[in-house]
Amino acid sequence: MLAALVEWWRLETHTFVMPVGEVIVTLENVLHIFGLPIDGEVVTGWTDSSHDLVNQSLAIFSIEPQVNSSSKSYINLSWVCHIRDTQRLDTWESVMRYVRCHIFYLLGTTIFADKSTAYADTQHLPLLQNFD
Repeated sequence: MLAALVEWWRLETHTFVMPVGEVIVTLENVLHIFGLPIDGEVVTGWTDSSHDLVNQSLAIFSIEPQVNSSSKSYINLSWVCHIRDTQRLDTWESVMRYVRCHIFYLLGTTIFADKSTAYADTQHLPLLQNFD
């Protein structure tokens, strides 16, 4: 279903063009679908596509990334799940690594999904470094 939504998305109008007509996603929809609050502080940050992927990944995942062979700017999400699911949650650092992996997984599969749903863009990595 997610792949179908990605195909129906029109970047020019920021709408989904479905058989029943155009559908616009509002902040209220985000609240009801994801349960994410739509009030409070804005999450912003600047990402640089020329960042050092290995160092960024080491800082977030504590391991060198498994990237897409055709495009070095995408990280394999099954690799991220493996790191997340094999974490021993016995230290604060391991819990934070688990949370970062899970957020990165959500970014790649739900919020900024593409047709493959197997890889996530590395441009989101800098946003996971500092939760403050």
